[in-house]
This record gives sequence, C-alpha cells and structure tokens, in this order.
Amino acid sequence: MAHELDTLPDGPGVHRASVLCDVPAPQAFAFLADGLQLGTWALGAWDTQPAGDGIVRGRSLFDDQPGWVRPVGDAARLRIDYHVGGSPEALTPRILATVEPLPADGSDGNSAARCRVTLHAARDPGMDDARWLRLVRCHEVEVLLIQGRLAIATSVAARTESDSPRSYRP
Repeated sequence: MAHELDTLPDGPGVHRASVLCDVPAPQAFAFLADGLQLGTWALGAWDTQPAGDGIVRGRSLFDDQPGWVRPVGDAARLRIDYHVGGSPEALTPRILATVEPLPADGSDGNSAARCRVTLHAARDPGMDDARWLRLVRCHEVEVLLIQGRLAIATSVAARTESDSPRSYRP
C-alpha cells in the first residue's frame, strides 16, 4: 500500500525530521514498531498502554487528552505507518517513520552499525497553523528522544553483556 507521504513533494505541507542513531537499522525498526515504546518518545501519545488489536492508548502531554495509535510495521522496507486517532474506530495513517541503514565499513569514519531515523508528516487540510507548527516542533524533539532512548537501550544491553556469568550473586 502506497502511503500518501511517499508521493508528496517537499514543501510547506510536508515535514521530515531525521537523526543518526548508533544502532543497527533492525534494532531501530523494532523500537519504532513497538507501540509500548512509542509511549517513551511520542509527545502526543505518552505512556502508551495496550488497547487490543495492535492498538495502544496514550495521552498527549499538551492537553492530557487520550489518543490511540496502531503502528503498522513493514520490516522489509524498514518503515512504520502510525495510524492515529481520537478513538480506536477512527484511526488513519498520519505519520510515517523510516529507518535507513548506513554503512558500517568505516568509509565515513565510523565502523559501528548505525542508521538514520526519519519521521514524516503531511499537513492535514483541517490543521490550523498553530497545530501544524506544534507537530513540526514535536517531531524535531521526538527524533532526539528516539536517538536517546536507543542509546540508553544499547548502553543497558552492553552493561548486561559485560556481567560475567562466573560472578554468581545469590
């Protein structure tokens, strides 16, 4: 299924926010496709909880209103469509996240696996200027939150792996 954001040219009604992440692309994809993890970085869907059928319920940090999201991941294309709405019955695909694997061959001075995460949004025709600006600013912050949450997960995993199985702790 082609997403409307795939065919829109850059312009005033389209916004993309990107960030480099020092994790392999599949790890970033899994994080972004996880509806519960969404609640750790999406300012409009904070503290997500399962709502059934792949849908999560969160709350906006701006007005405390509930919102529902169904992340629909396509692992082969490393993309997630976020179907968003004010109720589980009113979900529409409004946000797209893409993950782009980057070379880990040292050609750019970095030999670790990493990727670029991008959030894409198209302005809804009924969205006023203030609401659009808020969405744009949120995405610019959210990609930084994604980068930070992925770094924390990598750091925790590294610490866990460094714990020697020989060091028994009753």
